[in-house]
Amino acid sequence: MSDGEEPIQEPPQPTFDWLPDGHEPLADGEYDAIIMGTGLKECVISGLLSVKGKKVLHIDRNGYYGADCASLNLTNLFEKFQAGEVPSYLGSNRDYNVDLIPKFIMACGNLTKMLLHTKVTRYLEFKSIDGSYVYNAGKILKVPATPEEALKSPLMGLFEKRRFRKFLMFVDQYKADDSSTHEGRDLTKLTMKELYLEFGLVDDTHEFISHAMCLQTDNAHLHEPALQTVLELQIYCYSLARYGTSPYIYPVYGLGGLPEGFSRLCAIHGGTFMLNRDIDEIEFDSNGQAIGVKSGKEMARAKMVIGDPSYFPRDKIRPTGQVVRCICFLNHPIPSTNDNESAQIIIPGPQVNRKNDIFVCSVSSSHAVSARGIHIAIVSTKMELGKPEDEIAPGLALLGHIMQRFTTVATTYEPISDGSDDQCFISASFDGTSHFENDCDDLLSLYKRVTGEELDMTINADSVEADY
Repeated sequence: MSDGEEPIQEPPQPTFDWLPDGHEPLADGEYDAIIMGTGLKECVISGLLSVKGKKVLHIDRNGYYGADCASLNLTNLFEKFQAGEVPSYLGSNRDYNVDLIPKFIMACGNLTKMLLHTKVTRYLEFKSIDGSYVYNAGKILKVPATPEEALKSPLMGLFEKRRFRKFLMFVDQYKADDSSTHEGRDLTKLTMKELYLEFGLVDDTHEFISHAMCLQTDNAHLHEPALQTVLELQIYCYSLARYGTSPYIYPVYGLGGLPEGFSRLCAIHGGTFMLNRDIDEIEFDSNGQAIGVKSGKEMARAKMVIGDPSYFPRDKIRPTGQVVRCICFLNHPIPSTNDNESAQIIIPGPQVNRKNDIFVCSVSSSHAVSARGIHIAIVSTKMELGKPEDEIAPGLALLGHIMQRFTTVATTYEPISDGSDDQCFISASFDGTSHFENDCDDLLSLYKRVTGEELDMTINADSVEADY
């Protein structure tokens, strides 16, 4: 500094009337929303709120983005499971992005629409999944991807294939708001079981359509109005027509790129992120409404607090069950999947004397998540008997030789209230399926609870390849 120059003054730290003695503001101190946890749902909400001009503080106790749905390299994965040294046969650490909660994305589903709506697709590259399969009578069988495949499929006999084709033609042309496409059927009253029977379809066909195509996880839907299940089947068929091999897509480098993409969107619009920062408590006013958070001797205030269940007091959430997941490393593709580099297999619960389905999905170096020659297969289901190994055994039996595996059991939670009374807006835990469809319903519900309005989902989801 030359003679006569004034020393550079640091800007004074902001002070607030609500800040107790001995405490400092956390970041800027005051926000429209404080979001806890960088899981996918929380990152989507922070991105959307920041685009709307809201001032957002986003905090995570971990040193990485993604929370429970992060993608980890080998070193971090083995550390998480306290599994010792990484074996040399798995190859280079940098080749791995292993999802803790692996899920595929429906190509024309709601998550794709959210990615397009926010233009997060510009940060990510997607590839289709090679095949979609269903377990039937002890065999892994391909879910037909074309009318020609349906005619050759061993899932059905010759006459059943014709009835199946007629059913799909009805579903394809059906429009809820156009009675000329209804063929005299009121799907708001006709149950799904009754609709199947009207087309003469047998129970085995009901099962593979409902579980492998409509992605129902149990049989409760059979006794409910058919409309919602038919709309889900339409999304499956449209997604399948988009890519041809299966209806699913998946990000290159794993699912961890999704929360990172939405976090980038939030940061571009002025959001503040703090990793490696735990929350000691959520602060409430005398009316029981959340007004901020405390971390050590630092505090921040906001009009609402949003986050995953792990950040909230137990009186704000309730358990909904347990999910068991097993991450397996293979040195071969899953047998009977045509040597595909990626695949999904759904085991309908009734096929193995269960209520809930078992999900198997596999990815490999083709999606840049493992070393060449190594396949990562994940088996998951909602627990029924409290015996994790027994409950995933039918899925593990399909994999062949397993080099290494890690099993987790997670209790799932949902919020007790909608957040309107206490300004605590809580997401539900991720379910045990291998797709995002149910989780997207929760995300849309969370967005509406937080903002008071529906998220515009009218965007065409035909392609995630264009930069809009």
